[in-house]
Formats: sequence, C-alpha cells, structure tokens
Amino acid sequence: MQTIRNIKKALGWEYQVTKPEFSLDKEIYSQFRHFRLPLILLQFIMIIGTVGYMIIDDFPILDAIYQTGITFTTVGFGEVNTISQAGRIFTITLIIFGFLIFTLSITALIQVLVKGKFLDLYKERDMLYKIARLRNHFVIFNHNEYSIQLANQFKQNHIPFVIVDPREDMEQIAQKYNYPYYIKEETYTEKAFLKSHLSSAKGVISLSKNIADSITIIASVRLYEKELGRKNPYLIICNAESKKDIERLKKLGANKVVAPPELMAKRVSAMAIRPDMENVLEEFLYKKDTPIDMEEIYINNDSWFINQEIKDAHLRDKLKVSIIGITEANGNFLQTPKSSTKVSKGCKLLVVGDQEGIARAKQLVNDTKRPDYIDTMNKKDRFYV
Repeated sequence: MQTIRNIKKALGWEYQVTKPEFSLDKEIYSQFRHFRLPLILLQFIMIIGTVGYMIIDDFPILDAIYQTGITFTTVGFGEVNTISQAGRIFTITLIIFGFLIFTLSITALIQVLVKGKFLDLYKERDMLYKIARLRNHFVIFNHNEYSIQLANQFKQNHIPFVIVDPREDMEQIAQKYNYPYYIKEETYTEKAFLKSHLSSAKGVISLSKNIADSITIIASVRLYEKELGRKNPYLIICNAESKKDIERLKKLGANKVVAPPELMAKRVSAMAIRPDMENVLEEFLYKKDTPIDMEEIYINNDSWFINQEIKDAHLRDKLKVSIIGITEANGNFLQTPKSSTKVSKGCKLLVVGDQEGIARAKQLVNDTKRPDYIDTMNKKDRFYV
C-alpha cells in the first residue's frame, strides 16, 4: 500500500481527491497548440505512405503501414517486401518528410518548454491542488516584513496559511522565506479568492502598508462572504498606522486592527519597566506547544454561570485553570477577582492554564445546565478561584 501511495504522490494523483475551485486545465492545454501542425502532418504522411506503398508495390495494408512507420521515422529496419525503383524514390521522399516533421516537432517541444508557460502553469496547478486540501486556514494578502514574521509564527504553531501577492518573483520569494502555499495574483480579485480556497478559510489577514489596499480587501471579502452565504463570517485582521485608520477599517468590517507603532511602544515600555519579563509573553503566550496559555472566554447569555460566584465553577482544581481578570459588559476590567466575585451577563473571563484545560473551561462555563460534579465538589468545601 505504501508503494502505491508513493507512486500516486510521484504522479500527483494524491491531490485529485479535492479539486481546486479555479482550474488551469484550459491554459495548460492551450500550450500544446504548437503540436497541432506536426500531428496533422504525421497523420497525413502515414495515410500517403500507406496508400503509396499499396499502389506502387502492391503491399498488403499492414505491411504498408509498417513500412511507412519505419521509413519516415528513419529507424532503419529495412524493407519488409521487395521495393521497386519507383518505390525507393517514394521511400526517399518519405524519409525527407519524416525528418522535416521530426524537426518541426522538436522545435514545437522546445518552444512549449522554454518560451511557453507550460512549466509555470503545471507548478501553479500542483499548488492549487495542495491549497484545495486546506481547511480553516488563513489567507494572508501582501508579502512584506510583517508577513515574513507572521508566517514564521504560523509555521511554529502549525497554523495553515496561504500568501497572496501579485509580484512576478513570488516563486523565488516563497522559496527564500519557505512559504508552503502561495498564489501570484492581485489580492482583491475573485480569482485570488478562488485560487486561495477562501471558501474554506477561517479568516483573512491584510498586511499592506497602504490603507486603500486594506479597505479594498475588506470590502471584497465581505461581498464574497455574502455570495457564499457563509454561516460563520470571516475573521478579518488588518494593520493600520493611526487611530483614525483603525476606526475606518473596523467600520468597514475588520474584526481586529493592529497598530504596529502602538504595539512597539507597549513592548518597549514593558521592557524598560520590567526587563526581566521581556521574554515571558513571547515564550509562554505566543507559542502553541507551551505549558501555559492565556485566553478570554465570553460568557453566553444562557450560561448557568451567570450570577454565580467564581468559586462555584471549581476551575482550578478540576481543570487547573485560573481566572485572573474579568471584563464586564460596560468595559470595566476587574483585576485578580476574589473567589466570591459573581459573574455578570455579557462579561469575559481572562483565564490562564494549558490549552486543553482552557478549551474544557469554555464548554463548562457556557453550558446551559449546571454540571453535576459541582455539587460533589461543594460538599468537600474546596474553593477555587
């Protein structure tokens, strides 16, 4: 079975399961138009040669076809039957025409491989089949220093992504920075959306330094989202240089807008105030496979946890997850809440723990029914924060 898989992989058959939304088959087939004339001439000379041998030297049809084939290909197997002087002159003519057709075919092949786009189209087709297998990936528009760093972070955390950029040297850029999936296309076009398999993506990230590019991408993605009729809207993340641009992008439909100057200022400030804490966030919070993680948990309106005290969930002893902050519905942030603090409607819990514990905590606090184990835990008088 492994041998069969290896053969399928070598032939590219493993990608046939999921077809890309954008097909390059027509473009690839059009590259072979230069072979039309040699193929037509080949059929013509086979017919002329066969008929000629049958008329001139009274060859049987099978012998005539065979003699024509070995003659115009100049393989040199000799004569299958006795050939007259007229037949030999006819044979010489076939050899000359065969050589001309062979030369024409080689010229067409070189033109397709060297001057044509066949190899580029084949590579792109192979890339499209690979991208078609992705699910819940991110489409990153525009290559720059931000996308380089983001791609490194995504690869470390095993998050699938596709880079989309219209540069002609995108293949060389992808090889240099080790982009696993990339598309050379204008970022805001429907063709780019189809090639990047945006219909199955989790979200879109625009890292252009030009605010107009981000605006165009947001508008195009939201329109495409409506055309697809997606139940879950795309998560759109953009960058901006000023607060005014941040507000504009959010109004247009961006979920998150990052301001690089503000982030850099906060990072430098933290380093200046607490030099010993410089690598804490980078080491424990920005990597996937770490013993500690931090996340916000939104409390649904139908959660059993509303109007309950923090200790009632027993998150620390049950899941090794601690609540270190609460953002109330009015935006007020409560730092290190006490175990007796009650959870209000529409608030968000800032929790610390491992990824598995946080994932289970999300389900637990947002259940509509109070978990059965809580009553048992309360009997033991074990309180959790």
